[in-house]
Amino acid sequence: MAKSISALSYYQATATPHPDHPPLQGEVSADVCIIGAGYTGLSAAIELAGAGFKVVVLEAETVGYGASGRNGGQVCTGFSSGQQKIIAQLGKDDARRCFALAEDSKQLLKDRISHHSIDCDLTWGYLHAIPKPSQFGGLKEWKEEWDGLGYTDTQILDKRQLEEKIGTRAYHGALRESGAGHLHPLNYCLGLARAAVSAGAVIHENSRAVEVDTGSNPFVRTAKGTVRAKFIIIGCNAYLGRLVPKLYGRVMPVTSYIIATEPLGENRAKALIRDGEAVADTNFIVDYFRLSKDTRMIFGGRASYTTMEPADLGTYMRPRMTAIFPNLKDVKIDYAWGGYIAITYNRIPDCGRLSPTAYYAHGYSGQGVALAGMYGKLMAEAVRGTAERFDLVSRIRHLPFPGGPIRVPMLASAMLYYRLKDALS
Repeated sequence: MAKSISALSYYQATATPHPDHPPLQGEVSADVCIIGAGYTGLSAAIELAGAGFKVVVLEAETVGYGASGRNGGQVCTGFSSGQQKIIAQLGKDDARRCFALAEDSKQLLKDRISHHSIDCDLTWGYLHAIPKPSQFGGLKEWKEEWDGLGYTDTQILDKRQLEEKIGTRAYHGALRESGAGHLHPLNYCLGLARAAVSAGAVIHENSRAVEVDTGSNPFVRTAKGTVRAKFIIIGCNAYLGRLVPKLYGRVMPVTSYIIATEPLGENRAKALIRDGEAVADTNFIVDYFRLSKDTRMIFGGRASYTTMEPADLGTYMRPRMTAIFPNLKDVKIDYAWGGYIAITYNRIPDCGRLSPTAYYAHGYSGQGVALAGMYGKLMAEAVRGTAERFDLVSRIRHLPFPGGPIRVPMLASAMLYYRLKDALS
């Protein structure tokens, strides 16, 4: 009899011990009120509380409930958009500075894990695998772009070299980079929360913001309390909803699904991904996978613009995994889960000021594990009066998603187009 799939995500089932944080009760005052206890908000909280600010963090659910605790754990380089869209808006020099910030975001992640002793299985090495031989030219252009930006720790692998690294014949080559990798995303987020509290921040879970005033006397109201603050930082990302009307439509929640197999054992796991690197293909609709510390295959993808989740995620996702690794057809799926990431229209993170007292950042478009921490830090810098780096990235213009009330079916149709393009190109 097949073992049933856990109702928990793999990350929840393997989360490090962590305290509960009581809901907000009554009225409190703070220098900064941060909405969202994910990577963005907790990063800002660490910076500001460490600098002596009184910081209150409001979380609608629990720490890491959103994308920060559900994602594929992939630590990526640069921006999902690539450099050309940024160059088109900011010019080559400032676009290069943006790439440098993205590089700094990975170093920030690494430093925080080390400084705060966060146990989150950080592993370096990343393979961008091409499903078709015709895509080799794109890999070469990608490498040349990164080389020109000073990111040179990369190499192009042909089919034979790649098959020495991963146990599949589904791909024809890859771009390998040493400066990207993977981690346990929820344990990283829980570690950031612990660091924020140690620095003096106060976190309130189960304290959903229901009203935000970004005027000269800012406040955030929940069902049972109010925080009055000098500044507000909004880091809700895909779970923002209609809380801030000015921001509605600037990001689109996209659902991604992940499965985790039963433990495979060291030998079988190494036969699949020899060096334990993260892997993603180069399709528009990406499949991504890696091994967990306890030798499970963690496989994700099948992005959806609708909010309708398949009835059986394990059955829904298994064919994607076995298409890449046919020898996993006998393996049990122990965990299956989904969640929202936030994308912007141009796939570049959106950040800015709603007023002199209110900042926001969101829309990391699949690369938030590293970037969200940096954007949280940049907002903290701006609150402290040093806004040069924040002002650089906030100069990037963003359009809302078109379609108004029909934007979801419009994007679902676009997704079908890209699925066909991935299949045919």
